[in-house]
Amino acid sequence: MVTSPMPSPKAARSTKEALVLTGERLFAVHGIDGVSLRRIGTEAGMGMNTVVQYHFGSKDRLVEAIMVNRVELLASRRALLEERVPRDDLRSVVEAHLLPVIELGEDPECYFLLFLEQLQRHGLGVHPFDNLSPAQKASQRHYVRRVSRLLPRVPPQLRERRINRASAMCLHTCADRQRARNFGATIEPYALHVSQLLDGVEAFLTTAPSEETVRALSKTSKRPTSLMAIP
Repeated sequence: MVTSPMPSPKAARSTKEALVLTGERLFAVHGIDGVSLRRIGTEAGMGMNTVVQYHFGSKDRLVEAIMVNRVELLASRRALLEERVPRDDLRSVVEAHLLPVIELGEDPECYFLLFLEQLQRHGLGVHPFDNLSPAQKASQRHYVRRVSRLLPRVPPQLRERRINRASAMCLHTCADRQRARNFGATIEPYALHVSQLLDGVEAFLTTAPSEETVRALSKTSKRPTSLMAIP
């Protein structure tokens, strides 16, 4: 359900939900800058040209609403999965966090992963998750802390980078699979897709860095910002 800062009638919530889902789809396909607010309103079946401005005020606020809609669903699903996960089992921890993302890529009505890819290309220098509240960022931050403790062979300076790059690998792999399905291409069975994706993520996370990487790390004086790929 799309959240709203103030209570609103059921009809208004339904209108906002339609705009959020239509915006997600159009932004995913055409890019953030490639879609007008008028087009979103029209394709959502609204007669008023300014319906998006009326409900959200601006394109940026609509983008935030799309994010919040999916982030809260992801957090709820992760919380359920994490209830059964041993704290010291890396693969299970990773699966509980990433499986809800993988599942979104299997929903033909969901364009969130493709939307995230477009969002990361939009507004260089601006992190796409900056405007999320601390509570909405909590799931990812908790995951980073939890996984970091399970990577003893990886230097602390590399752990967060590894974790975020592994999440990026998951995002782009699932988005590529969704695109292939949308174009009618043959895709591998879901069970194999999930299993080998988790194999790859686990291997990437746990592999000890090469001597070359350790030397390069020792010459790095500043720690760059490690951008999250998924919320």
